[in-house]
Amino acid sequence: MKLHNMFKKTGGKDHGISKNAKIRNVPEGLLKKCNKCGAAILAEDAVENHYICPKCHGYFRMHAKRRIELIADRGTFEEWDEKMPFKNPLQFGGYEEKVRKLREQTGLDEAVVTGKALVKGNPAVLGVCDGRFMMASMGEIVGEKITRAVERATEENLPVILFACSGGARMQEGIISLMQMAKTSAALKRHSEKGLLYISVLTDPTTGGVTASFAMLGDIILAEPKALIGFAGPRVIEQTIGKKLPKGFQRSEFLLEHGFIDRIVERDEMKDVLARILQVHNQTSDISLSEDKENESGKSADNFGRSGESIQKAQENNRISPWERVLLSRRADRPTGADYINALFSDFMEFHGDRFLRDDPAVMGGIAMFGNTPVTMIAQVKGKTTKENVQRNFGMMSPEGYRKTLRLIRQAEKFRRPVICIVDTPGAFCGPEAEEHGQGEAIASNLYELSSMKVPIVSILVGEGGSGGALALAVADEVWILENAVYSILSPEGFASILWKDSSRANEAAEVMKLTADDLKQLGIVEHVIREPKVLTVQTMAGVSEELKNKLEKFIKKYGSMGQKQLLDHRYDRFRKM
Repeated sequence: MKLHNMFKKTGGKDHGISKNAKIRNVPEGLLKKCNKCGAAILAEDAVENHYICPKCHGYFRMHAKRRIELIADRGTFEEWDEKMPFKNPLQFGGYEEKVRKLREQTGLDEAVVTGKALVKGNPAVLGVCDGRFMMASMGEIVGEKITRAVERATEENLPVILFACSGGARMQEGIISLMQMAKTSAALKRHSEKGLLYISVLTDPTTGGVTASFAMLGDIILAEPKALIGFAGPRVIEQTIGKKLPKGFQRSEFLLEHGFIDRIVERDEMKDVLARILQVHNQTSDISLSEDKENESGKSADNFGRSGESIQKAQENNRISPWERVLLSRRADRPTGADYINALFSDFMEFHGDRFLRDDPAVMGGIAMFGNTPVTMIAQVKGKTTKENVQRNFGMMSPEGYRKTLRLIRQAEKFRRPVICIVDTPGAFCGPEAEEHGQGEAIASNLYELSSMKVPIVSILVGEGGSGGALALAVADEVWILENAVYSILSPEGFASILWKDSSRANEAAEVMKLTADDLKQLGIVEHVIREPKVLTVQTMAGVSEELKNKLEKFIKKYGSMGQKQLLDHRYDRFRKM
């Protein structure tokens, strides 16, 4: 394999390495200098290490065919549209000669390689950009090859994986290059409307018209570490604003923090991650689940049978006052949303970001397996220590969190996955920035959209269920609640403060608010109450988890068998009668 152009030239700087002393008698091409850390490394070592510097772990840009070797199962890649006639729509001088030389130097016909392959046995259409060919800028042929690949994937009902690496539009093709943004986006829209999966993988660099078209349209967007990703290049931005950009601006980590990508994936784990995503989407949510033998035998769904807790003990627990249940719901050692994800599901893969502003750590969301059924899992998450609670904002979601959940639920609808929501929040975050970012609109949009999602939705209240912050994840076909969880218009302290101008009367407020599980069951707000052991912690939650699994099996079977109209009418009627 040719190693020409694998590394950028670093000019005359030696970065602490003496050219004469250390590279003087090394055969040409054998030893290269890392342009990130300046170390002298064997080119062969970098290639064997997936084009990663063995000294600083910096990523080098990767040839398209080498990347395909890394991702596709051996011998399965079938290239499409390998040779396409050259086009010079503007008759730009010298353009044809430049392309001819690049074809000779790189062995590529154009800046993208497309085709079909297996990824750990999962079929997919691949498109991989190669930065050696005019910085993988998107001209007419690049746009045409990507569009043809997406169209063929649509015809053959195949998922698409596109690896972006581009400087943006191709200047030599002017307005024709610009039109490729619309063309590729339109093809992906048709692919999406057929319910097919598109994974976008962003590598260094992904900029310009590619970022503003196919690169950012993935159902799931992954990125390599520290990749430069943005619409305008950093040099252009600095020239425009006359300021130096902060360190890390427009890198993958910056985009993850600001909600634009789902996750960062190391190169050596990329194939495994892609295979897991493909496998989940190759599964169907229409699988019949096994019968719940214990519940079929006549045991009440409200009895905590599998944990061994007796009806008598449950009755004793019922003597706990409403205010004491509020305090129990807030205990720091109660299982969090993350604990329920671990207990109820396998192969959970978290996705991040609202695609507008940032990721919200107060809510976790992604895809998981419940038995043999793929599901979308969303959980409000508190911390167990003060530090964790600060990081999670005490489970109080911001507008970005509600927009993230709505994005993931829409994705679940596209792929016909049931949605399971774990609710545990004192309420939506009420800081000034939340108002600036549209907290009310974000919650309202969730209520509006969830009412008509064409997939089964169940919400489980496991701790506090405070106000609209909880309701935004509880517009569901059924709502369940743990015995010592609460669900209310707002906190008892807030209730007392508003009605009686005295927050110290929270105990009294709890008595009249009808916020306990049994109250809510009688009011028809929840369908099921899940009994708890005397002290519910991660160590004692096994019985609760088993009860939830049993109920989830029955729920998915019942609502998964409904037609769309029946499902939506049931959900509408559920709230209409309240």
